[in-house]
Amino acid sequence: MSTERLIYLPLGGAGEIGMNAYVYGYGKPGKERLILVDLGVTFPDMDSTPGVDLIMPDIRWLKKRADQLEGVFITHAHEDHIGAVAHLYRDLNVPIYARAFTANLARRKMDEAGLDSEEVKTVSAWPEVTKLGPFTIGVAPISHSIPESGGLVIDTPAGRIVHTGDFKTDPTPIVGEAFDPEMWADIAKDGVKALVCDSTNVFSLNPGRSEVDVGPEITRLVGEAEGMVVATTFASNVARVKTLAEAGQRAGRSVVLLGRAMQRMIEAATETGVLKNFPKVVSTEAAQELPRENLMLIVTGSQGERRAASAQLARGKYRGIEVKEGDMFLFSSKTIPGNERGVIRIINQFSEKGVDVVDDSSGLYHVSGHANRPDLERMHDIIKPQMLIPMHGEHRHLRQHARLGEAKDIASAVVVNGMMMDLTGDQPKVVDYVDTGRTYLDGSVKYGAMDGVVRDRIRMALNGHVVVTVILDEQDEPLGEPWCDIKGLAETGRSNAALVEVMEEDLNQFMMRAGAKTLRDDDKLEENLRRVARQTAQNEIGKKPEVTVVVSRMR
Repeated sequence: MSTERLIYLPLGGAGEIGMNAYVYGYGKPGKERLILVDLGVTFPDMDSTPGVDLIMPDIRWLKKRADQLEGVFITHAHEDHIGAVAHLYRDLNVPIYARAFTANLARRKMDEAGLDSEEVKTVSAWPEVTKLGPFTIGVAPISHSIPESGGLVIDTPAGRIVHTGDFKTDPTPIVGEAFDPEMWADIAKDGVKALVCDSTNVFSLNPGRSEVDVGPEITRLVGEAEGMVVATTFASNVARVKTLAEAGQRAGRSVVLLGRAMQRMIEAATETGVLKNFPKVVSTEAAQELPRENLMLIVTGSQGERRAASAQLARGKYRGIEVKEGDMFLFSSKTIPGNERGVIRIINQFSEKGVDVVDDSSGLYHVSGHANRPDLERMHDIIKPQMLIPMHGEHRHLRQHARLGEAKDIASAVVVNGMMMDLTGDQPKVVDYVDTGRTYLDGSVKYGAMDGVVRDRIRMALNGHVVVTVILDEQDEPLGEPWCDIKGLAETGRSNAALVEVMEEDLNQFMMRAGAKTLRDDDKLEENLRRVARQTAQNEIGKKPEVTVVVSRMR
């Protein structure tokens, strides 16, 4: 009996949507050779992660085993799969493999970070394969809402794994490859040990619609518009951007692309040959000389991002262009859960300007890039795996997806971040639990979720902040009275006096009563001054702020 095992360990993306990072390993326990599939990000919000720029997987477990890692495979170029590649590359220092379009964008990220873009290797589509240690990996074309998405065919001594990545079963995706059931059936014909499968739309009960379905509706809408038309979608959805541009062209409008991400995606798609015959675009400078009714803007910011083109247009101008009453704004996108407030804010800002906003509540102007429940079941039937491991979904998605597998007598498991599974036998088996979490990019610094920076920031945001300063002479006697600086607190409280003055008086009273032992001990002094300041604030304004105490001694 072999002592070697095949393991699967999600470090991100299992039990959440975003921040994908999946480890596969084969070898003796603890000495497995490893590959990593995807290295993505998720995005912060002001409620739970104020001030944070990006959120990435906690890869400490993998970093400690970097000498066992053979390489990183990226399934496609969405930020939740590729966004952390340059930020975390130095911790792993292994080659990155991807198809041409994805590799193009990965190299741009590496260049921007001052890293060697030659570490990104372009791989061809299945049946070509890459051999890394005990693994043979092929990237099989699969349809999604971005070009050149690939499901991975991972062959190991313990059997074949199919890792779908994000996918849909679209026969007419406009840009990129159609779903090919015959190819996948051929991949599966000799048996598949495990299907590790996208779970995002498991609760959507109708078969997914094709990208080609939205074209006629968008063309009709744009053709009937009278003022300037502005449309937003995911910049990475190159097919949708093309559909929008062609609708503008058919309506006799000049097309303008606004937003760096939009321009970068179209450039990458054109450079790698996945996008052909894209309508001619005009510059923002040229657009300002044209009649408004002859313009079609395609802009970034479909999720309400404050710095994107959509939000800036909603607030005022962007690159010299302004929306006005009678214009139309189209959301050709789905609002990702958690982004509703930002999107609604933009909709209301446009409404205040007299702009007609069209969203996707009708279902006419957007189709999802993920497989719905009938499509997932179709994939199960094509692959016929020995076991099913749902991934890319919140816990409820994973659980429901596992139920679908169990109903077909497929051994299924709900596996969340940090659960190490042994896939060697007939049933997936938990063999270890790994500490996982999040890594925050905050400015130019990375730190862990447990480092307390974000926690302290939230506390200050909720409760305000007070700085208390005291000075003591050589005999440890107060030199003058304490003084306070307050931020984020009401200036006047219940006593109708300035909060600062009341707080300074209470602190001074404490200093006058304090014994010599307390005045000599910085820790005790700080603790007591903090307690007095918080109690005063509680009495005056009903808040207990964060308090920083500065004790200066004249020596």
